[in-house]
Amino acid sequence: MLEKIKALAKTYAPEFIAVRHHLHANPELSYQEYETSKFVQEKLHSLGIPFEVKATTGVVGLIHGKNPDSRVIALRADMDALPIREENDVPYKSKNDGVMHACGHDVHTTCLLGAAKILVELKDEWEGTVKLIFQPGEEKNPGGASLMIKDGVLENPAPQGILALHVHTGMEVGQFSFRGGQVMASADEIYITVKGKGGHAASPHLAVDPILIASHLIIALQQIISRNNNPFNPSVLSITSFNGGNTTNVIPNEVKLMGTFRAMNEDWRFKAHDLIRHTCTNLVSSMGGSCDLHIDVGYPCVYNNEALSAAAMQLAREFAGANNVSETELRMGAEDFGYYAQQIPACFYRLGTMNAARGITAGVHTPVFNIDENAIEAGMGMMAWLGSCVR
Repeated sequence: MLEKIKALAKTYAPEFIAVRHHLHANPELSYQEYETSKFVQEKLHSLGIPFEVKATTGVVGLIHGKNPDSRVIALRADMDALPIREENDVPYKSKNDGVMHACGHDVHTTCLLGAAKILVELKDEWEGTVKLIFQPGEEKNPGGASLMIKDGVLENPAPQGILALHVHTGMEVGQFSFRGGQVMASADEIYITVKGKGGHAASPHLAVDPILIASHLIIALQQIISRNNNPFNPSVLSITSFNGGNTTNVIPNEVKLMGTFRAMNEDWRFKAHDLIRHTCTNLVSSMGGSCDLHIDVGYPCVYNNEALSAAAMQLAREFAGANNVSETELRMGAEDFGYYAQQIPACFYRLGTMNAARGITAGVHTPVFNIDENAIEAGMGMMAWLGSCVR
């Protein structure tokens, strides 16, 4: 079975590199993946895979092997692109100005389509059912995964586990990484308006300076992490925007702050929200001002089921060789795959796409992101292998 999957991945790689080129050239933003969804549906139809549409642009297909009720495993790919203007000079450069597959979702979708073709061809040689999940909106709250779950993607049939890959631009092509337990952080957006009383900059005693108050607040918010969080529990609070005033001699009425809060522990996450609220209210009030605070609760932590991840990692060693499989590093980035992981055993793993010798090293979310396309063969083969036999 393993050798057959490898052989088919090699045979079909050129076909699916062309699929990746099509997807890369025609990116669509979160929740606008209408043409991408149609393309995926057409591919599944051509393979004889029954499917249904969920959450408007999501697509869910089923492949039945032998004894289809014996196990159900879900494989997930995301389809949306980012609002970035591509700077690569390649034949498959984005045709949609200001929109680019800069996070590799074109690769993810391609690998799942390729795995589907392999699994269909070998369906008499593996047991169970594989559920294919092509989801919208990974890049934007509330997260397409949450919408797919609300629309019943984890039902009829209910998977015993779910796996997904993500490109890794710091790992050489042909390599994979896995990790059990904590993998990625939750992500919440913070919006604060500090309100004071404006006035002449030469008479600060007659004003309530929101710039001074906001400056103290930023320092105080950092102390939430440094003095309330266990130092062995990764967490980040970053204020990334300070907007107030527009000239040298006027104290403004208000200052707007924005930032992000990341955590690896859900209990600490919501305790920190309370501390942020308490700090904002009390500190600003003590300095004579008032504030409005909004915490936009985003994606949860990604927590990989230890048993499923260990099984997948061992299978990956069989597929790629032990030297090409490593442990994924912790990341404070976020992924809406965390919603699936809250519901069923999950495994989120990494696919190497870098080729340092060829200068393919640009990171995701940059206008020059690209991959060594040998990753397509590796990615679709690994997905088919894991989908066919992981338990």
